[in-house]
Amino acid sequence: MGPVDHVVTSGTFSLDGGTWDVDNNVWLVGDENEVIVVDAAHDLEKIATAIGGRRVVAIVCTHAHDDHVNQAPALSDRFDAPVYVHPAEAPLWAMAHPDRKPDHDLCDGDVLTAGGIELHAITTPGHSPGSTCLHVPELSTVFTGDTLFQGGPGATGRSFSSFDTIIDSIRHRLLTLPGDTTVRTGHGDSTSIGTELPHLEEWIVRGH
Repeated sequence: MGPVDHVVTSGTFSLDGGTWDVDNNVWLVGDENEVIVVDAAHDLEKIATAIGGRRVVAIVCTHAHDDHVNQAPALSDRFDAPVYVHPAEAPLWAMAHPDRKPDHDLCDGDVLTAGGIELHAITTPGHSPGSTCLHVPELSTVFTGDTLFQGGPGATGRSFSSFDTIIDSIRHRLLTLPGDTTVRTGHGDSTSIGTELPHLEEWIVRGH
């Protein structure tokens, strides 16, 4: 078990009356004793197996689209761990879990620690109102959820999203990170800040 473990889970994403098959990246950050889970998606048992006997410090949701949070309450119950979500995600969270609220707000600048590794919350709205990335300086890594992917920004064509806002977030909050920062995404392959930075203007032209 390294400082970052990775599980790919499969399920569906539903919003605005449509449902799509998706594979999600679930990230575990910590050491052999304790861990933070980033985005509890689809497969409770697969995530639980990756956690093993470790203490779960927190379940952090980069945003509250159902494919990223559908196992958060169940994982919380099993490991007695609090769920963190940005408060602006409340309407999306309520669609997925109408009978349960998150345990804690995840606000810009918050720092969560597992196994001595600090995860710094960076609020990056656009894909959704409270989308949040998690920067881990000592690992030169940022977990971007669905805000930044290999090849461009996350989707903004559905409810509660804004293209202009996501571009602002990426430009001012993510592309200012060191170029060698690894970008670990909510879906698909990882990339780096330095790889994506030169394409910002292309995305803006393409997006409009």
